[in-house]
Amino acid sequence: MGFTTGFLGGFTLTSAVLYLTISLHTQNRLTQAALLRQQRSVLTNVIEPPAPVPEPIAREVPVGLFEMAKDRWNRELEGAVRKVYETDWRRVRENAEDRASAVLEKLREQK
Repeated sequence: MGFTTGFLGGFTLTSAVLYLTISLHTQNRLTQAALLRQQRSVLTNVIEPPAPVPEPIAREVPVGLFEMAKDRWNRELEGAVRKVYETDWRRVRENAEDRASAVLEKLREQK
């Protein structure tokens, strides 16, 4: 191996080792800096918590005729369902049987 070849080989090897070392060192410093920023943020938030974000303001949109009709329909439907749900069906059946028997008694008396 000649002088030039040995010199260039040594220079290439040294340059590669230096480049990899500096690259690794730079990556480590960037990671450490990110961790330090994160820890500083956590500690700052513990000591001085950030101000609470105000709730968004509700937007009021005027309703149209179609929406008013839908709301009225829904109220009527809810009322009908509630009435059916709250009805005592046994009492309704008994009242219907009493009326039917009263009508039959009247019809028998008329004959």
